[in-house]
Amino acid sequence: MLTEVSFTLALFTALSGVVAGVMGGMLGLGGGVFLVPVLVQGLGVPMPQAVAISLTTVIATSNAVSGSMAGRQYINLRLGFLLELLTAAGGLLGSLVAVYVAPRALMITFSVVMVMMSALTFLRRAHRNNLPESADPGEWGGRFIDEISGEAVVYRVTRMRLALVTSFVAGVLSTLLGLGGGVVKVPVLNAWCGVPMRVVSATSAFMIGVTATSGALVYLGRGLLLPVLAASAVIGVRVGSGAGLRLSRRLPPASLKMILAAVLLAVAALMVVRLP
Repeated sequence: MLTEVSFTLALFTALSGVVAGVMGGMLGLGGGVFLVPVLVQGLGVPMPQAVAISLTTVIATSNAVSGSMAGRQYINLRLGFLLELLTAAGGLLGSLVAVYVAPRALMITFSVVMVMMSALTFLRRAHRNNLPESADPGEWGGRFIDEISGEAVVYRVTRMRLALVTSFVAGVLSTLLGLGGGVVKVPVLNAWCGVPMRVVSATSAFMIGVTATSGALVYLGRGLLLPVLAASAVIGVRVGSGAGLRLSRRLPPASLKMILAAVLLAVAALMVVRLP
């Protein structure tokens, strides 16, 4: 385990946090999808400690997006609170078993999940969940004004059971891999549950903070969180989150999906190439 932190390591961690913040703010992933591979493969931080650091940055990303007026416009609070109950339960389970899983197994699991989510996002890149303006959004759906087109968007949440199961699995993977859970929820909710990309990204960013908090506390209690590196990463993430959120408002949904698919695939490739 890493016990001493150099200035160079702290600096590169902060810079990595900026990029992670951009990804998290733009796509609702929490940034861990980028930060964990960089910490492990690029900076030599052991996997459990990298996950602990990543979870703290997920909390920072969630706070930044949820506190922004632009982010709150798209957040579906009703749906978010429901799904977060399952995600938090999964996060607690993941944090309890994480220390018993070999780092190599975690890295392989990380890569497989990334490839699956990348393929799903790419194949459904042109799919839209918009309903006619006069349509009933149902109990869990909603309405918002698209800032690019200016049109009113109505959506209805479908396949609720799938959304609930996905949220629980996302919670488990969140604390096992430091992903924040958005890497699983965003593609599935958008592709199969009827939630538009802008809404699912903002709602995911709102939810991942709660999930990450439960996991981060367990890692902290076990002495796996390095305060200096965590602080460096959080500073970087806070800087990058604002830029990512502004980008998400300017890019069309199809472009956001293409970026998401490319990021997930690139990270999976990095993990496979550098497996110990």
